Amino acid sequence: MDETTALAGQVALVTGASSGLGRATALALGRAGARVALLARSASDLAGVAEELARNGGAALPLACDLADAEDLAQALQRARNELGQVRVLVNAAGTDAPGAVAELSVEAWDRVLAVNLRAVFLLSRLVVPGMLEAGQGTIVNVSSVAGRRGWANASAYCASKFALTGFTQALGAEVRRHGVRACVVYPGAMATHWGTWAAEDRPAEREASSPREALPPETVAGFIAWIAAAPPELVLDEAIVTPLDERGWP
Repeated sequence: MDETTALAGQVALVTGASSGLGRATALALGRAGARVALLARSASDLAGVAEELARNGGAALPLACDLADAEDLAQALQRARNELGQVRVLVNAAGTDAPGAVAELSVEAWDRVLAVNLRAVFLLSRLVVPGMLEAGQGTIVNVSSVAGRRGWANASAYCASKFALTGFTQALGAEVRRHGVRACVVYPGAMATHWGTWAAEDRPAEREASSPREALPPETVAGFIAWIAAAPPELVLDEAIVTPLDERGWP
């Protein structure tokens, strides 16, 4: 697969594109030839990603919005359609957390995590799927976590959102697969990002490991996501666990 042309002319939308895995994924999709709509809250950070894509010959549209706000998302998607075209690749990479014991977690914090990590995925999928079905092609990649396969103390909202994301992705895939649209959930292990490091401190198996764990660069996981998006249409990948070589026993 020629990385520079695999997604030539296609429109991709990436959430959480201002930093970490979302940023790396946007850059990877841009290198593969996609025109990329960038969604996150920080307009200045998104502008920096768009400039980096432009320097490398890519096309990007920064769209600052609140992923927990349904109207914001709808407006952002409409701008993406108007300026770039119909979305053929959707990568839901945004995530947030509210650490704390269940007995101490506020309802507001719980709702915010579920809104960003799960509800936004539903809302965006609901908006882009009709166009994908009409075209008979499309790929949706939802970024979960090893926390979506095993629960950890003091991370109930995050784990709940990621467990639910698996069920949502499986149900969506069952609905759209026969129409040429793919839905895949990816479970990254430890990554060299803010979100990839918090879990390491809470894993007994990791604290007892005899050798230091190597965190995956976000670019490695992003490259894999871009590969999923560019894979031949007859290839359907429902889920993938991506962990460092020595992340033993997880998930």
